[in-house]
Amino acid sequence: MIRRVAAIHDLSGFGKASLTIVIPTLSSMGIQVCPLPTAILSTHTGGFIGFSFLDLTDEMERIVAHWKTVGARFEAIYSGFLGSPRQVDIVSRFIDDFRGEGQLVVVDPVLADDGQLYQTMGPEMVEGMGRLVAKANVVTPNLTELALLVGEAYREEVSLDEIKRWMRELSTKGPNYIVVTSVPVRETGQSSVIGLDAQSNRFWRVKNEKVPVSYPGTGDTFTSVFLGSMMRGESFPTALDRAVQFVSLAIRWSFGFDHEHREGVAIEAVLHTLQQHNLSYTYESV
Repeated sequence: MIRRVAAIHDLSGFGKASLTIVIPTLSSMGIQVCPLPTAILSTHTGGFIGFSFLDLTDEMERIVAHWKTVGARFEAIYSGFLGSPRQVDIVSRFIDDFRGEGQLVVVDPVLADDGQLYQTMGPEMVEGMGRLVAKANVVTPNLTELALLVGEAYREEVSLDEIKRWMRELSTKGPNYIVVTSVPVRETGQSSVIGLDAQSNRFWRVKNEKVPVSYPGTGDTFTSVFLGSMMRGESFPTALDRAVQFVSLAIRWSFGFDHEHREGVAIEAVLHTLQQHNLSYTYESV
């Protein structure tokens, strides 16, 4: 049986992010993606200006209503960037209405980065995302978003022990798996992803070397691979490791070519690797 995920993201016609990342990535891992688009844009917003934007909030409710009538069922629900508190409420009700036994509910709480809220985000969205996170069993914030969700002030210098304390605090709100991205490793200059399995109270870390470039859509890529790995029955640290390695591979493949970074990583060139077993794993217990 093909497993299904309801993917609640925006759709951009040009530039790879959100659904143009989520659909091919999860499909290549054998997962059927059922998109619930939040908006349609001519391009994503990471570096492009003058883009068109069609808000699909009203249509989301009609899509959800029809899915109920046809008895749609999903092994996972996966939400990303949301454009308004009303969309947060729609997703919250969707989780309630379509929740099933053994289901993964993944919330990527897209709010901020580098200590700053995104332009479209405000206190009401932070509060709404906090309510949504409480209904998830997997959340994937970056370090700034983690601080926001637990009511802490973001600082560039945060110790590993403090990050782990924040993660434990967030897990008390409901999620069992906390995955924090973009965590600096001060001793080595690397970046890392840290994961908490709250049920076993075990922390895992995967480090990776930084590349001097920033691509949009890498967060969507990471969470999509991580979710696909979990749905295929891989262990939590293995899923973390596979997602980090795939994103690193996609970035390095893209970095070697002279094309605009704002177009995103060329996942098409490396999607086939998701069918293979990793030759090595670098995760560590912390």
